[in-house]
Amino acid sequence: MKSHNISGFFSVLAALIGNAVVAVIKFAAAFISGSSAMFSEAIHSVADTLNQSFLLVGIVRSQKRADDQFIYGYGNERFFWALISACGIFFIGAGVTIYHGISTLLESHEIEYHPIVFVVLFVSFVIESVTFFIAFKELKKRHKHKHSLLKFFHESDPSTLAVVMEDGVAVLGIFIAAASIGLTMYTGNQLFDSLGSIVIGVLLGVVAILLIYKNKKYLIGHSIPEELEEEIIELLEKDPAIEKVIDFKSSVLDVGIYRVKCEIEFNGNALLKELSKGYPLREAYEDVKGDYEEFKKFVADYTDRVPRLVGKRIDDVEKTIEAKYPSVRHIDIELN
Repeated sequence: MKSHNISGFFSVLAALIGNAVVAVIKFAAAFISGSSAMFSEAIHSVADTLNQSFLLVGIVRSQKRADDQFIYGYGNERFFWALISACGIFFIGAGVTIYHGISTLLESHEIEYHPIVFVVLFVSFVIESVTFFIAFKELKKRHKHKHSLLKFFHESDPSTLAVVMEDGVAVLGIFIAAASIGLTMYTGNQLFDSLGSIVIGVLLGVVAILLIYKNKKYLIGHSIPEELEEEIIELLEKDPAIEKVIDFKSSVLDVGIYRVKCEIEFNGNALLKELSKGYPLREAYEDVKGDYEEFKKFVADYTDRVPRLVGKRIDDVEKTIEAKYPSVRHIDIELN
């Protein structure tokens, strides 16, 4: 696996292991107690485990080297599998949880509360909090600058963000489950247990919809951050040989890997000055003055030099962009 872009791998792996352990102990507590809220928490953890497996598949497959079929690499595999994961949260996590909550709300069932339920909730809280902290720390490390919450959501790695949101809801879900079970024990009313299950399911549904929206944008061609686009255009237009930049387009190929394509108009005067270096026009004019055949040779030679000079200048500009912005791996600059 290429080490330069395994964003989210360790946080997803930690969450996968943590949720697998939590799912087992939650199911045990659910079967002992018969609690709907605890069963929903167990389903929640199973869904998280499956979804994080999808995220890991996406991260690993996104590291495959570019080939003839995919010349820009396999970075979008990350977003595809993250989208599958988000759909899993929606259909398995939210769907099953809400369905179970509604079914227990409509049909009364016996609940036997046992101290093991609260022990399991506490252990789950500790494990979910640790995995949440690992993912959140990794996410913050990649986004050190202060951003608004909305901007932070849009620019974050979807795999790590999925773990942060899933584990954040998991931690919140533990409090909801504890509260609903506690209220049912105190009042003897099973309504609270069922409502706890439904609330947890709704939270999962919200997370799933947000993640589906985020990954959809990447898969249909999400552009690079606006600030980066402005900086690249400014860098291009600072070059004396470039008159202006038009038709700037960009796309995200993977987390922190961008493609840029644009058309430019060259500055004729700057190009002429560059051409004149080592081949003074006045001397050339004196050499061919009055000789039409020599003038045609001169024009042909000058014409041959123009494309080579333009190509070299474009190569230099691309190298400058790549040096200043390592995240821009593919640059296509064309003449208008």
